[in-house]
Amino acid sequence: MNRIYFDNAATTALDKDVLDAMLPYMTTQFGNPSSIYSYGRESRLAIETARKSVAKLLNAHPGEIFFTSGGTESNNTAISCAIKDLDCKHIISSAIEHHAVLHTVEHYGCGEKVTRSFVKLLESGHVDLADLEEQLATHEERCLVSLMHANNEIGNILDIHAVGNLCKKYNAIFHSDCVQTVGHYHLDLRETPVHFISGAGHKFHGPKGIGILYVNDNIKIKPFIFGGGQERNMRAGTENLYGIVGFAKALEMAMTNHDADSQYIQSLKDYMIEQLQQHIDGVQLNGDQQGKCLYTVLSAAFPKTEKSEMILFNLDMQGICVSGGSACSSGADQGSHVIRAINNNPNLVTVRFSFSKHNTKEEVDAVIVKLKEHI
Repeated sequence: MNRIYFDNAATTALDKDVLDAMLPYMTTQFGNPSSIYSYGRESRLAIETARKSVAKLLNAHPGEIFFTSGGTESNNTAISCAIKDLDCKHIISSAIEHHAVLHTVEHYGCGEKVTRSFVKLLESGHVDLADLEEQLATHEERCLVSLMHANNEIGNILDIHAVGNLCKKYNAIFHSDCVQTVGHYHLDLRETPVHFISGAGHKFHGPKGIGILYVNDNIKIKPFIFGGGQERNMRAGTENLYGIVGFAKALEMAMTNHDADSQYIQSLKDYMIEQLQQHIDGVQLNGDQQGKCLYTVLSAAFPKTEKSEMILFNLDMQGICVSGGSACSSGADQGSHVIRAINNNPNLVTVRFSFSKHNTKEEVDAVIVKLKEHI
């Protein structure tokens, strides 16, 4: 049975060219980057070349790019450093953030020293910027604003410049989880008023277990992992050499092919919306699907019936990989906190379809046929 993989927001297939770039650093060029002999110097050079490449593609300074284990570590680091090193006493976030942000905000913002609040959401699922400004204006202490650039479940895209400018106006620190947009959009960090962003390689055909934290040059934070002084004394531990090389190669390929790939993937999403509306009675779209939304993500809600309640399981049995929301909760199906926050209708069942350059219209047709059977 050929599997149909429509869960690319969870993870993507590793590109062969990325693997080819990584392999030498798994085999012949295996030196520890901290060693002073030639093997070590070759590895160090590979890391710094990768850092320069990533910085150039994001229009940042190489000194602003730190390699991490992925989006979760980057989000945790940004939030904890904003509190410990940048004197943030209040955190403003939203109810639809990824758990890597939500749980971190909960952890740090539950005492007397640091408080937290959520910004209101509009009916479309977008952040209410008027409410954000009102909250920033009423807090005398320094705020940290942590809002994701694009939602991983419904795909809504934040106006990152508008939020950044509000943060500037009220002297707040701004962190944005950009895990769904790094590698999918041209980001210009020189022109974006943001202090921290997070990215993860496996969301754009790179390896798992490697990510970045961008830390704007204008702020100074202390080391977040102590030890041997790697990552310019900020994150100790032997570097994930082949992961770093793979991240840079995947980002380079993603940005080189961005225009063609994004247009193609958008056309698949548009086709799927059209087919769903044509063939499935009562289908609804979650979020701002035909507005400010990821071209990779389509969140659809179907009428709840005995059949449709088992839809994810039944599609899986037929080799179709989709999800009910985020795949980042260790497989536990507790329903989606994002859907609860924007469209808490118990009579609907949500399915997230997320696409990549490897998907086809024929796959969309095959999925529509199966959906008709199960709804």
